[in-house]
Amino acid sequence: MVIVMAPGATDVDIDRIVAHIETHNGQAFVSRGVTRTIIGVVGTEDVLETLDVDGLPGVAETMRITAPYKLVSAQNHDKRTTIRVGGVPIGPDTFTFIAGPCAVETPEQTLEAARMAKNAGATLLRGGAFKPRTSPYAFQGLGVQGLRILAEVRDEVGLPIVTEVTDAADVEVVAEYADMLQIGTRNMQNFGLLLAVGRANRPVMLKRGLTATYEEWLMAAEYVAQRGNLDIVLCERGVRSFEPSIRNMLDVSAVAMVQRLSHLPVIVDPSHAAGRRDLVVPLARAGIAAGADGVMVDVHPHPEAALCDGAQALFGDSLDELARAVATIPPLLGRTSAAHVAG
Repeated sequence: MVIVMAPGATDVDIDRIVAHIETHNGQAFVSRGVTRTIIGVVGTEDVLETLDVDGLPGVAETMRITAPYKLVSAQNHDKRTTIRVGGVPIGPDTFTFIAGPCAVETPEQTLEAARMAKNAGATLLRGGAFKPRTSPYAFQGLGVQGLRILAEVRDEVGLPIVTEVTDAADVEVVAEYADMLQIGTRNMQNFGLLLAVGRANRPVMLKRGLTATYEEWLMAAEYVAQRGNLDIVLCERGVRSFEPSIRNMLDVSAVAMVQRLSHLPVIVDPSHAAGRRDLVVPLARAGIAAGADGVMVDVHPHPEAALCDGAQALFGDSLDELARAVATIPPLLGRTSAAHVAG
């Protein structure tokens, strides 16, 4: 069961309902979004039948959800959600362009990449300070030093930060610097990490795992939501296939399908799907046309010298080409640039 609270519901109203649920031997999980608060109820059929909360102060409605993911299901939301990151919206009425270096390497490289991203129309800056890599010998990121560089660059260019957190023990320090916490594909089912970011007061970007089904992806989002955070953006970044000429296969159908299963925004990351620069723009166009709420790409001022994923980083003409696609295709689908809304 899901209890939807009225917009004017107070903390006292919410606490009263939680106490009522627990008195009836149920479990209550309070999740707060930008526009409303939802209380998820777990219990036996007998518990759910005897709760009778419809008349309690602050309750807007109650719903029985058949999907296994209760809080992120489209069944409990009559329209899709818009998430705000540092004032920048990500949702069904806008299109959000996120860009930046895959990894923070130096202050100069990060600042130059951020300026490239902003000049191309990006409204959020991506950049990795903690980099989980397939090889333990590959560059693993600068850690807290990288976070400090990102914060300085944010102050310089004015773009809120999206950065990855890889360990539950690091959530608090990453949240000090970041405007949005990213969960990477390798950590999609790191349940301790999901619970930790669910308790952090930051929006969360949840990338799809390499072999995850839509239901597994949404159940991972449910872990975050169940710990109190409904400000979640889902990111399709490619799944593993049998084709060796590309890194991963961007599942464009995931955009349309998951938007029907869930009320959460869905964006695409064609950089990590393709793994090669020449495919990033075509895949971005495909994602936009499929109805993605945003696109996230890698940019680098000197990709040939990049310490991480230089082969997929955009610069020069390739970045200009993507900027034109982002500026022209979303308006054909009735979307406004997030830059206009945030400004």
